Amino acid sequence: MRAVAVLAVIVGHAGAVSGGFVGVDVFFVISGFLITGLLLSEAARSGRLSLMGFYARRARRILPAATVVLLATVVAAVLYLGFLDAIDVARDAIWTALFAANIHFALEGADYFAQEQATSPLQHYWSLAVEEQFYLVWPLVVGLIVLVARRRGGGRAVPTRALLAAILLIGAASLAWSVVDTADSPGSAYFSSLTRAWELAVGAAVAVLLHAGRTMRRRWPAEVLGWAGIAAIAVALTTYDEGITFPGHLAALPVLGTAALVVAGASRGAPSTVSRALAVRPLRAVGDWSYSLYLWHWPLLVLPVTRLQRDLTVTETLAAVAATFVLGYLTFRFVETPFRTGRTWRLPRRALVLYPASLVLVLPTALAGWAWSEHRGGEHGNDPAVTAEAFGEDDSSPEALVEASVQAAQEGWPIPSDLTPDLLDLEDDVADVGECDYTEDDVDALCRRGDADAERVIVVTGDSHARQWIPAFEQIAGEAGYAAYYLVKPQCTAAFVDPGRVVSGAHWPECGEFHDWVAEQVAELSPDLLVVATSPPPHGIYQDGELVEDLDLVEEGLEVGFADAFAAYSPYADRLVLLADTPRLPDDPGSCLAAAGAELGDCLFEPADQSTRMRDASMVAADRAGVETIDPTSWLCADGLCPVVIGSTIAYRDRGHISTTRAAELAGALGDALGLR
Repeated sequence: MRAVAVLAVIVGHAGAVSGGFVGVDVFFVISGFLITGLLLSEAARSGRLSLMGFYARRARRILPAATVVLLATVVAAVLYLGFLDAIDVARDAIWTALFAANIHFALEGADYFAQEQATSPLQHYWSLAVEEQFYLVWPLVVGLIVLVARRRGGGRAVPTRALLAAILLIGAASLAWSVVDTADSPGSAYFSSLTRAWELAVGAAVAVLLHAGRTMRRRWPAEVLGWAGIAAIAVALTTYDEGITFPGHLAALPVLGTAALVVAGASRGAPSTVSRALAVRPLRAVGDWSYSLYLWHWPLLVLPVTRLQRDLTVTETLAAVAATFVLGYLTFRFVETPFRTGRTWRLPRRALVLYPASLVLVLPTALAGWAWSEHRGGEHGNDPAVTAEAFGEDDSSPEALVEASVQAAQEGWPIPSDLTPDLLDLEDDVADVGECDYTEDDVDALCRRGDADAERVIVVTGDSHARQWIPAFEQIAGEAGYAAYYLVKPQCTAAFVDPGRVVSGAHWPECGEFHDWVAEQVAELSPDLLVVATSPPPHGIYQDGELVEDLDLVEEGLEVGFADAFAAYSPYADRLVLLADTPRLPDDPGSCLAAAGAELGDCLFEPADQSTRMRDASMVAADRAGVETIDPTSWLCADGLCPVVIGSTIAYRDRGHISTTRAAELAGALGDALGLR
């Protein structure tokens, strides 16, 4: 079954099936079953549990291979990737070494502004962190229940009912939270131990029941149950995809399927056909190697993608999978096996040294890699900023500098030594919204910014692409004598449509509630100027309860949604302006600039077609409604090309958002376009 789990994960990540991630859920059930079974056997044998012995066995099993792959990945990232990606990997490695990778990635998954970042080659360690946390807590719970039962006169008997009650309580609470949290915060819920504990609890419950002798005695029920389990896992593998909200209730299919397979395999009758199929030698071998295979497969697939900034070809993917099996076998043979079965590490005190030894190896390596990468990203040399004068222009307009920057990139100029914002700080370059952060779904506050004492009012509304302009509007409002309100909610497009939740694309009624709230505030504030700025929804839009992703239908829906928004705002605003969306880049600007040997020409892109089309839909709707439109494209691109560096300013913080520095630089141009200067 471990072979089934790891093969599902590998082929899923290689792109062969859409739901390969459910292999992790299979692993969780197996872990809950095996660990609980070991604890129960020891309790039945001796009447107590040796926590030191348990943790020593886990250390021998987990730490050596995990440490080897972790070190190899950090070193490869430092040598192979750009310095920004290498810093991210070093940071991830520190969290991973502390058994907290899932917490780290949950925090990133909940951060909308981290969605554009490259996938970490260590992200798969999140599931290992969940299991490690389970290993730390569950033996204490079982040990406490066994101890209480023994003191009450239970002798060496395993307190089955008490254990099942505890498992039921923990599992039910975890499942309930998984359903709720997956719906509310799918990006973080996916990695959470609290949303995954019930999956381990299912395996633990099966172990308790089988230990108590509740096994199937006839072959045909086991046969049916086994094939039902296989079918459940197969359905999840082939029908689930990254667009679903997971884990939540959908995880029940692979989890219960795995539990059914375990129960069927424990039948007292003759082995079923499923059991015999899973016991063939190749699958047993893959099952033995499964842990090392799991550790190696993800960095081997992700590191090349991050370096190349493109998807792997079929040949490259097959090569990565082949390398996974070679390294997986070698690690099993020469790392896992000696530590797990060798005499040197059988003493618990020696085995427990493996964790501090792992930290001694990983933390200095990660910190050294981090420091070296920061040194690589420091300001070295005297490469100048691009100027319009360098190309014979004495025009000081933003358009002239953009044109010069495009020409410099085409001529292969070096990247300026003094970049603003600093590349090392680029991912944190998000416009400040102060106390009025509407990222969460509860909204009830207004913050008066700009010239807070002014009588005239500007309101800016939209999603994060409205938020990116705050540095410009702060200058404009302050200089022109306007108070400013920024009613912006990341990923909730300003068009009156349901764009679905970030990451999952699930139905998001709170976005519609935010639209209603903004309309109420606009009616009360009666602004002198209302500016709408927004990006298109990344997952399509919901119509009649169904997610629509066809571009033609989305375009039509957006035009209607913008028309509805303009109609709702127009009666209450003296002046209504659409600030059209900024062009979207096809690649990450930070990774491009941080790549070894990069020049300006390597970071010159054509804007993405889809975002341009969706932006045009907003402009069509504005034109039909008689709403003024300002198109910022010429402030960022020229001749159909968008330079990442304009002058010496990094124009974009990620693929879609301009940097706060560039936004501030465009305050004059935007103010002129609005007629406020």
